[in-house]
Formats: sequence, structure tokens, C-alpha cells
Amino acid sequence: MKKIIDWFQNHLIAKHLVLAVIVVLGLVAVAYYAMDFGTRHSARRIVPSFVGLAMDDAEHFADRRDLEIVINDSLYVASYPGGVVLEQHPVEGTVVKPGRKIYVTISSMSQRKAVVPYVAKRTLRQALNMLETAGFAIERIDYVHDMATNYVLGEYVGNKEIVQGSTLEAILGSGVVLKVGVAAKATAIAVPQLTGLTIFEAKNRIWESGLNVGEITFDQGIPAIERSNAKVYYQSERPNKMVWYGESISLKLSIDGEKISVSVADSEKAAAEEALKAKLEADSLANINEKALIDSLTAAEQPAPAAEEPKTSAEESKTEPSAEPQQ
Repeated sequence: MKKIIDWFQNHLIAKHLVLAVIVVLGLVAVAYYAMDFGTRHSARRIVPSFVGLAMDDAEHFADRRDLEIVINDSLYVASYPGGVVLEQHPVEGTVVKPGRKIYVTISSMSQRKAVVPYVAKRTLRQALNMLETAGFAIERIDYVHDMATNYVLGEYVGNKEIVQGSTLEAILGSGVVLKVGVAAKATAIAVPQLTGLTIFEAKNRIWESGLNVGEITFDQGIPAIERSNAKVYYQSERPNKMVWYGESISLKLSIDGEKISVSVADSEKAAAEEALKAKLEADSLANINEKALIDSLTAAEQPAPAAEEPKTSAEESKTEPSAEPQQ
């Protein structure tokens, strides 16, 4: 060791180089540990579930785990009291750093209201988009005879008509009644396939088709906050079945993945059967019409029977029987 020290003392350049390397390594080590302490790379927290907790309890629970609760939005849910956590992000089980903000949606104390937009004098699709953007839904579509099919003629909230410039407010999420036209010669419409869709997607598909939403049933045990994730496994009318405008379609929803998968497969099979049935009926009707057309043309081509010429008086006297002689 003494020889090494003596060698470095005799070689100043090598000595300074070694010292420089030691200083650099020391600085790197200090910076690494300082950064690790500042950003807490080695510290981890597993996000717990805050759903269903009151805000005071959620904040206390989060503080004990070095997390922060931030209210991102509020939503009125009739089955929950105000101030209860409905959703959270990041979700339960996510690994985060200490001090991470957890954004939550809570149930509001009261139902919020907004001005109902005027959607008459537009197509049904345009009206649906405007209502959805404003936060409203469809309560019912009433069809009346008109020259234009799926053209919105009137709009009502309760017994009040919404007119141009109206400032009537309604509870967000509530339904609006639309009076929509349908032409006298309008044909029946095919029921859309709804299995596998969420309630939001299924309702929009039904309304866009010119139909009404019937009874909605959720499987038992599905919490209110989970219903938006449930999917349709039953619809009251088979997909592709031909029905009239304004018919109601009832739905049943579940969060059971296996039940939903089976129902989707069955629904696709039923849709194919209905499509084939409609094609066969259309072909049959076309054949009947073709036969009727051929018969009428054949009848038109046949010559009409000649009319008998009226007999003259001389001919009539020849054919008349002679009177018997009197005794």
C-alpha cells in the first residue's frame, strides 16, 4: 500500500486523475440519492377503493395512505345520499407514488337542471344528438302522419311544449317527448341488434331506429353505480324482425360476461333467421306480383269475343213457330 501511495506522490498527473474520478463518482452518488429522496422512486402505494365512502371518510382514509382526494365531478343518483364517492381514478389496486391525487366522482346533493334545447324542425337523428349533448334523453317518440318520415314536428316536457326561444328548465338526464312524422306509405322497419350493448348504446340505437324504449330490467345485485357497465342480454323483439314505427323494445341487462356472450351468439343467429325470413317473404311477394302482371298481360292480348248481330224482322218471322189452325 505504501508503494502505491509513494507511486502516486511521484506521479502527480495520475494522482489528480484518480482524485477527479473519485469526486465525480461521489457527485453522481449524491445526485442519485437526492433524486430518489425527492421523487420517492422506491416508495409505493397501492390505491384502495374509495367507492361508497362519504367524502370525509374517503379523505381521512386517503390521508393515512399519503394520498390526496380531488373531486372531479358530481352526479345525482337517487339511491345514494349526497357526498358519496361513485367512481375513482386511478382505480383500486393501481400502484402509485405517495402524494398521488385520486380523482373521484361523488353523488350530488340535488338534481341539476338545464335549459331544454329546441330541437323541432329537424331530423330525428339531429334532435337526438342535440338532446344528448345538452344532457337530456328521450322519454317517448309519438309518431303522427306527415309527408316527411322521422322529421320532428314538436317537443314536450311534461304537458309543456318547447318552442323557439323557450327557457324552460328540466332535470338533467330526464326525458323529452318528441312528436315525429311518418309518411303514409312508410314501410316497416327492422329491429336493431342490441345484445352486448350498454344501456346508453342500446337506447340510442333504439331511438335512432324510430322505436321506443320499453321496460328496462337489471339483474339482481347490480349496484346503481355499476349499471352503466351492464350489457343487454335480452331484447323483447328479435333483431331484423320487421315492426312499425314507435314500437317499444324492452331490455334486460347483466354484468355476467358468460351470459352476455351466449346471448350475443343467440341474437346473431336469430338476426340471420329473421333476415332470411324477410328475404323469402319479399321473393314470394315479387313472384305473386310477377304472376299477376303476366296474367293481366295475357288477358289483354286475347281477342275479345265477337258480338252477335241483331236479327232482322224477316229472320225472326222464320224462326217463330207457326200458330196451330183453329178447329
